[in-house]
Amino acid sequence: MANRTMRSTVFGVLVIAAALLVAVPASAQVVMKVNDNVFFRFGIQIQSWADFLQDATTRGYGENLFIRRARFLVTGQVAPNVTFFFQTDNPNVGKAAPTKSLTTGFLLQDAWAEWKLSDAFMLSGGEMLVPLSRAELTSTSSFLTLDISPTATVFATPTATNATRDTGFQAKGYVVNGRLEYRAALFQGVRLAGTRNAFRRSVYLQYDFFEKERGYVYPGTTLGKRKIAGVSAGYDGQNKYKSWTANAFATLPLNKVDEFAGLVEHHRYNGGTFIPAIPDQKDELVELGYYFGALKLQPFFKVESQKFSASTTPSKDVTRMGVGAHYYVSGQNLKFTGQLLRVKPKNNSIHSTNELTVQMQMWYY
Repeated sequence: MANRTMRSTVFGVLVIAAALLVAVPASAQVVMKVNDNVFFRFGIQIQSWADFLQDATTRGYGENLFIRRARFLVTGQVAPNVTFFFQTDNPNVGKAAPTKSLTTGFLLQDAWAEWKLSDAFMLSGGEMLVPLSRAELTSTSSFLTLDISPTATVFATPTATNATRDTGFQAKGYVVNGRLEYRAALFQGVRLAGTRNAFRRSVYLQYDFFEKERGYVYPGTTLGKRKIAGVSAGYDGQNKYKSWTANAFATLPLNKVDEFAGLVEHHRYNGGTFIPAIPDQKDELVELGYYFGALKLQPFFKVESQKFSASTTPSKDVTRMGVGAHYYVSGQNLKFTGQLLRVKPKNNSIHSTNELTVQMQMWYY
């Protein structure tokens, strides 16, 4: 307990010290600059949830008030064209699973360094997101709906990832006048005891028709500030496990202050004999939203489905439909989100269930 208290104290002191070392306007980023080539930038994210989840058997509702995400972010440059990103998270604090979780412990979520030789080639090493789909590479601060879709994270636990992240090396670059982005990665993947199985291989390609996107993650919505439209495809595989995705996405400003945003994805997962916990399946996801700038309100709709190629009787196929809205008090820095989700199994012997979630987000980066 003493060690835990000491770690928490040191962490808090470092954050406060970093803030005090820098005098910046309220609208600027928190940046600690050593010289023109060395600087650090800090961020924080807190997402608090009130969640009411219906049980398919008892028909009652489990009630939870908990912290969905509590993150501290550091990025910076240590030499010309040598950058890094570091992020911790303490997720689901207070959530009953089945008893109350007082702490899950801070996780090392992202930790990678990148050497940029040119726009066409950058080399990264560390722990990073497995580049498979647009939804999975979307920033948690700007989801178009409440949270990431389950269809985008089917692979996460069975392939031994840390919240869809893995350790390894990645080549990334922008070609074709900067419109085509590629990511090609070699990851640790699943390691079998007593064997020398192959590493995990992931590839992601994205083409932007309008604004050229850059960075580690993408926005789900830009609140009418950026004109983005594109298509992408991803692959992830190791031994007999294979996954593919095809994606189309857009954030289109309208009427000067509004925005239409959408995401359509097709996923194909098959763990084969290597990861039987991922049965062969075809999953679909559609997300749509419209931002009313004058009202700071963004209603949204989502539908997703999982269809298994061969499943035991009764079928495990399921459809999820959700509606909700974001209210932006101060952009993504302070917003409130409400979502009602309906889960309908194809198996008629299993009851459909509802889930109502309200979120408050504080974000600064």
